[in-house]
Amino acid sequence: MALFNFNRPDDYLNAAREMADSGRPTLARLLAEEAADRTTDPADADRIRAEFPDNSLRQES
Repeated sequence: MALFNFNRPDDYLNAAREMADSGRPTLARLLAEEAADRTTDPADADRIRAEFPDNSLRQES
């Protein structure tokens, strides 16, 4: 597995894709949600969430 430096939304998105490819859909979805949250363009955020369509797994406090 590659090591990631999480500074940009693309870093989270790349990690999400790697997790999805390696059979870790839950982690992939969480990373994709973080990427979407860190994206300043709402259209890009929607595109990211659409790429990982499962329901949100976050527990909001």
